[in-house]
Amino acid sequence: MNKRFLWLAGAVIVIVAAAAFSTSYLLLAKVPNCDEAQGRLLFVDRDDTSDSIKAKSGMGWRWDLYSKVLNFHPRTGRYHIEPGTTCLQLFRQLRNGSQEPMNLIIPNARTIERLASVLSQSLMVDSAEIAGALTDSSYCNTHGYTTATIPALFIPNTYEVYWDISVDKLVERMQSENNRFWTADRKAKAEALGMTHEEVATLASIVDEETANNGEKPMIAGLYLNRLHIGMKLQADPTVKFAVGDFSLRRILNKHLLVESPYNTYLHEGLPPGPIRIASVAGLDAVLNRVEHPYLFMCAKEDFSGTHNFAQTLSEHYANARRYVKALNERGIR
Repeated sequence: MNKRFLWLAGAVIVIVAAAAFSTSYLLLAKVPNCDEAQGRLLFVDRDDTSDSIKAKSGMGWRWDLYSKVLNFHPRTGRYHIEPGTTCLQLFRQLRNGSQEPMNLIIPNARTIERLASVLSQSLMVDSAEIAGALTDSSYCNTHGYTTATIPALFIPNTYEVYWDISVDKLVERMQSENNRFWTADRKAKAEALGMTHEEVATLASIVDEETANNGEKPMIAGLYLNRLHIGMKLQADPTVKFAVGDFSLRRILNKHLLVESPYNTYLHEGLPPGPIRIASVAGLDAVLNRVEHPYLFMCAKEDFSGTHNFAQTLSEHYANARRYVKALNERGIR
C-alpha cells in the first residue's frame, strides 16, 4: 500500500511538474527579440497572412498552436509590444486589435503627390491610394472641395491617429480638424475680408511661398489684398513657378511669365483656382491678420535674407528690383 501510494504520489508530482513546465514553456514564454527597456513595434498590414505575422512576431510553433486553438483572424494595426510581453499576451493583443495610436504629421507640402508620399511613409495606406482619392473630382466634390481646392482641407499639425486608418477616415478626420481650426473668430475675419476659407488658404499658400519669415507674412498678405481690392493682378512669382511646374526656379524670366495656366497670376486676375501648396497655420493667420499698409509692390532684398523691400510706386519698385537683379548677376544666379 505504501509503495503504491508512493508511486502515485511520484506520478502526481511528475505530472504537476510537467504541467508547470508546459505552462511556462507554452504560455509564459516571452516574445523574442523584444528590447528589455522599450519593447518593439509589430506592424500588421492588409496583405499579411497568418504565416507572415508568425514570421514577424518570431513566435514560431506557438503561433501555429494559438492560431488553431484560439481561431485567429489577422487584424491590421501598429502594435507596441511591451517589455516582458508573453507570446500568449501578444497573440491576444493581435486578435483583439489592441493597437496604440501614433502621431501623424501633416506637412506644409507643395503638391498632393508629395503629401501622399509623406503620409504613406507613416501610414499603412500607400501613396497611390491617397493621391488617387485627392485628385479624383467626384471624391473631392463629395467632401465639398474641387481637385484644385482640396489642399485647403489640410491644416499642418501633428494628429493622433491609428496607423491603419483608411483614406476615407483620414479625410473625415482632417475635415473635423479643419472645422476645429476655423473658429468663430477666424470665420469672422475671413468674412470681413470677403473671402471663403478656400480663398484664404489659396492666398496663404502664396504668402508661404514668398517667405519663410513668419514675421513678414502679414505684410505680404496685406500687399496682395491691396492688389485684389483695386483689381490689380497679383503678379506673384510663386504662382508662375507652380504653373511652370518647377519650384527650384531662382529667377523668373519673361518666358515663364507667358506660360498659359490659370495659376499664372501675371496673365490672370484674381486668385488662382486653389492653393499652390498646403498653407501653414502661420500663413493662414497672416492673411486673416494682415497688416494694413499702402504698399502695392515688393521685391526680394538684395541681401538674400528672405525678406522684401516694399514700395508704393513703380519707380520705387524698379529701384528695388535693379538692386536685386544686380545681386543675382553678381552671384551668377540665372
